[in-house]
Amino acid sequence: MIPKNKAAELVDEFMNIKNIKLSDYSRIYLPTAKQCAIIAIDQVLKYSKAHGFIALTDEYLEIKKEIEKL
Repeated sequence: MIPKNKAAELVDEFMNIKNIKLSDYSRIYLPTAKQCAIIAIDQVLKYSKAHGFIALTDEYLEIKKEIEKL
């Protein structure tokens, strides 16, 4: 998995979440999508550190850095 590609994929998925019908103009924008993706990455990091998945931890730290660059 290439961190830059995975970062873009995660943020894109959050930007394309089907919204609860608040209005016809409801949309998740990039800053919010990035924040959601970082929360997801933090959960993966928490789990992987707790269970000793060091390689996974390193990989997801790189993805988190790429999300922050978007």
